[in-house]
Amino acid sequence: MTRYEYKVIPAPNKGLKAPGIKGPEARFAHGLETAMNALAAEGWEYQRSDILPSEERQGLTSTHTVYRSVLVFRRALEEEPPVVAEAEPEADTAPGAPDPAPETEPNPAPEPEPAEDRQSQTADPDAETPEHAEADDSPRPV
Repeated sequence: MTRYEYKVIPAPNKGLKAPGIKGPEARFAHGLETAMNALAAEGWEYQRSDILPSEERQGLTSTHTVYRSVLVFRRALEEEPPVVAEAEPEADTAPGAPDPAPETEPNPAPEPEPAEDRQSQTADPDAETPEHAEADDSPRPV
């Protein structure tokens, strides 16, 4: 199906002067011809002229109706190729499910503690060290 776009311009009120054209009717026809040919050069096809009402303000509070003459032109729009929507790849999860956590690299193995620290911990397991005091958050009896 062909689609069109339309252009509406006001009809000329006065004729255009040109050499060899005499009289108000000939000048008016020349002005109309010039306007129509200019739009035809841009690809617009003349359809019709219309007289349409237009409400305009008159003074501060009143309005009155004025009839305007307009020229209607149209041109065919270029046909766009039909757009085929590509199906989106389906996700592994349900639509309402939360997104899976991003894959991360495994944490490296903890480094072995120096031999001196291991000996002090094994010698007195109940002794508090600053390392153990911070790690134990349970309340202590006073």
